[in-house]
Amino acid sequence: MRMVDLIAKKRDGQELLTEEINFIIEGYTKDEIPDYQMSALAMAIYFQDMNERERADLTMAIVNSGDTIDLSDIEGVKVDKHSTGGVGDTTTLVLAPLVAALDIPVAKMSGRGLGHTGGTIDKLEAIAGFHVEISKEEFVNLVNKDKIAVIGQSGNLTPADKKLYALRDVTATVNSIPLIASSIMSKKIAAGADAIVLDVKTGAGAFMKTVEDAKELAHAMVSIGNNVGRKTMAVISDMSQPLGFAIGNSLEVKEAIDTLQGKGPKDLEQLCLALGSQMVFLANKASSLEEAEAMLKEVMTNGKALTKFKEFIANQGGDPSVVDHPEKLPQASYLIEVPAKQDGVVAEIVADEIGTAAMLLGAGRATKESTIDLAVGLMLNKKVGDSVKVGESLVTIHANRENVNDVIAKIYENIRIGDHSEPPVLIYGIVTE
Repeated sequence: MRMVDLIAKKRDGQELLTEEINFIIEGYTKDEIPDYQMSALAMAIYFQDMNERERADLTMAIVNSGDTIDLSDIEGVKVDKHSTGGVGDTTTLVLAPLVAALDIPVAKMSGRGLGHTGGTIDKLEAIAGFHVEISKEEFVNLVNKDKIAVIGQSGNLTPADKKLYALRDVTATVNSIPLIASSIMSKKIAAGADAIVLDVKTGAGAFMKTVEDAKELAHAMVSIGNNVGRKTMAVISDMSQPLGFAIGNSLEVKEAIDTLQGKGPKDLEQLCLALGSQMVFLANKASSLEEAEAMLKEVMTNGKALTKFKEFIANQGGDPSVVDHPEKLPQASYLIEVPAKQDGVVAEIVADEIGTAAMLLGAGRATKESTIDLAVGLMLNKKVGDSVKVGESLVTIHANRENVNDVIAKIYENIRIGDHSEPPVLIYGIVTE
C-alpha cells in the first residue's frame, strides 16, 4: 500500500477501504507518513468528503491510535455529554449532579480550557479544596457509590487526533465535516462512554456559524456514534449570544447552583433540561424525552440535584458549604457597571467578542501557560430582546484591576441597542439519527 495512491484515490472521489484508513492513521501516528502527504489527503477529504462508513472507520482508527478508557467496572449505562464550545456554557456543572440524582452514572473526564473562561475543571477549582487528581480506582468507586465523579484527562488518548488537528490548523482544512466529526467523536469514544449526547452550537460564538452547518455536523457525529455502537443524540443550540448571564469561573459556579435550585437563567435551564433528557433517555431510565424531562424537573424541585452537587464537591475534597454560601467563592475586588448610552432594545450581543472581554480580565487562557483568575468575569444584566433605559447597567464587570477601559470599550463595541428585537431561538433541533 502506498500513501500516494491513497491520496490520488480520495482526490478522484473514490472510497477509502477500512484497511486503507487504518494504514494511513497508523502510519501517520508512527511518523512513517510525512506531514506533506497527510496534508494532501486532508485537502482531498476537504473537497471530496467521506461517506458514513469512511467517517466511522476514520474515527475508530483515531481511537485505536492510543489508549482507551475502560469504564466496564462502573455499573449502568455511562452517558457522556460534549459541547462544541461557547461563551457562558455552564451546562456540565448543572447536568452532572442533575442526571446523577436520577441514579445514572456520570463518569466525566474533563480538561482545562483555552479561551474565554476555563474548562469544567477550572470552574470546579473555584471551589476551595476541589481536586480532580484522583486514581482510576477512586474514580470508579465514587461513580459506583454516588453516581458522579470528574477526573482530569490523562494517558495517551487519541494521539493521531492531536497530530492531525495541529496539521489541519495550518493547512486550511479545519472546516471539514468528516474531519471535525471524527476528531470530536474519537475523543468521546476513547473516554469509554456507552452513549453520547452532543450540544452542537451555532451562531457568532460558535465554531459552526450557520444552523445548516451545525445540523450537518450534528448528523455526521450522531451517525458516527450509532455506526460504532454508541447510542448518540444531539441538540442544536444557539450561541449568537452568551448562554445564561455569567461569564467567568466562580460566577458560573454560582449560576450553576442557582440553576440547580430552579432560580437560574431560563435559557441555561431550558438547554440543560433538553440535554439532560437525552442523557436520561439513552441511559434507559425513561421511555420518552418528555418523561425524562419531567424526572429531571422533579429532582430540581425536590432538592435532590442540589444535594447531589454537595455530595460530589465533598467527595473530591471541596467545601460543600459554598452551595449554601456562594459568597465563599473567589470574589473580585472591583464591581464596575457598564451603563447603556441610549434607550431602546438590546438587538445584538456578539458572543465571542464578549467572551474575549472576559478573557482580557483574566477569566480565560490566551495560551496554555496563562494563569486564570477564578474571581473575575462579566455578569450580563440584559439579553437580546430586553428593553433598556439610558444609564441602566448592561453588564457588571467583576475585576481585580481598577482600570478596565479596554474591557468597557470591547463591551460597547459588541452590544448593540436598536428599536426592536426578538430573543433568538435557543434550540433549533434535535438529531437522533
